Amino acid sequence: MPFPLSPAVKPLIDLPHFAHLATLMPDGSPQSVPVWIGRAGEHLVICTGENSLKAKSPRRDPRVALSVADFTNPYEEVQMRGRVSQRRPDPEWKAMDPISHTYSGKPFPMRNPDRRVALILEVEKVRHTKLPFGRTPPK
Repeated sequence: MPFPLSPAVKPLIDLPHFAHLATLMPDGSPQSVPVWIGRAGEHLVICTGENSLKAKSPRRDPRVALSVADFTNPYEEVQMRGRVSQRRPDPEWKAMDPISHTYSGKPFPMRNPDRRVALILEVEKVRHTKLPFGRTPPK
């Protein structure tokens, strides 16, 4: 059963904020990569190629971690831990295109349908932080 996401966390996931997905390599070391994310109810959705590390690693060990910082206020962020609970083939971009529209305003441009997969993540732990710092412009 996925952890329920609070109303404060959902906008960080539903708006085009980049996430960083951490998976575990065969030797146990972490691998982190920026990703686009979507949401299906209380589950998170990450789309990728079947041969990418972010798709291969959870086959061996489904545990993942994800962090998302607000693009306009990096002092608001969410950290999540969970596991990849499902892998759904996505050759017609039914999962990817809505996520791409959120981030780019258009369908996903790389239309090679072979071996596209949507990773469905169950969130098991969430930590949301909003620090009272203002963003200072660079000098």
